[in-house]
Amino acid sequence: MRFPDLITLTVALALAGAAVFAEEADAIPERVVSVNLCTDQLAMMIAAPGQLVSITEYARDPEASVMVEEAQAYPVNHGQAEEIYLMDPDLVVAGQYTARATVSMLRRLGIEVIEFAPANSLADVSANMLKMGEALGRQDVAQAMAEDFVRRLAEISPTQIRRPTAATYAANGYSTGAESLSGEIIEAAGFHTLATELGLPYGGFLPLEALIMADPDLVIFGRDQPGQARAEEVLSHPALTRLTGGHMALQDRDWICGLPAVIRAVERLRVERERLDNR
Repeated sequence: MRFPDLITLTVALALAGAAVFAEEADAIPERVVSVNLCTDQLAMMIAAPGQLVSITEYARDPEASVMVEEAQAYPVNHGQAEEIYLMDPDLVVAGQYTARATVSMLRRLGIEVIEFAPANSLADVSANMLKMGEALGRQDVAQAMAEDFVRRLAEISPTQIRRPTAATYAANGYSTGAESLSGEIIEAAGFHTLATELGLPYGGFLPLEALIMADPDLVIFGRDQPGQARAEEVLSHPALTRLTGGHMALQDRDWICGLPAVIRAVERLRVERERLDNR
């Protein structure tokens, strides 16, 4: 199974970098602020008590966060440079593509900002854990978390040769390919992604007609209750009743941030995989 092997290699390389970081670090940050939903949750998992002083309001949103209860213990920020500067942080953790004006301003003010790229693979999940551990001076905690993630993923990985086909189907008819975090989660559970079979390895627009004609073994919808916006109308189209395979819902929060919680998404998909085998 290629996913555990790849992640193990990533962990080993990242740990080597962690050792270098530990030698070069001048001091462990005492006041850390997060300005991104994904770094919010990683920091909450890894930071020492009292080290993380603020997270974004999105960490308290049950539609987006898997750590809503934990987030209640932290003051929230709105990603504005002025409010963050007044918190007197010695480190800000941010996403690579979010709060660009804030990140730029904070750096001009002399505040250290470490940016985290989105997790686009299972290897990135463990790598970001280790990077956060380095940033916070909590390498031992991050290493244990990454090793547990790799172990649990290896335990779930299927041994069957036959792989049924699964398709995600979200707003605007978007479907996930294998070359993405959600696609790797699907394949780690023992499925092939339909989008990849149809020439969309990185995902893309999947016409409703193509989905119906392919009739995959499992369709994974992005919302439990579609139809809240015009982009989601396709998720309640009557033609979907012609599908003969299984269907289930996974919310964006289950896999969008590349947290250890993606294991739960793999496990849920694995249950569906076994159900299909028994059907």
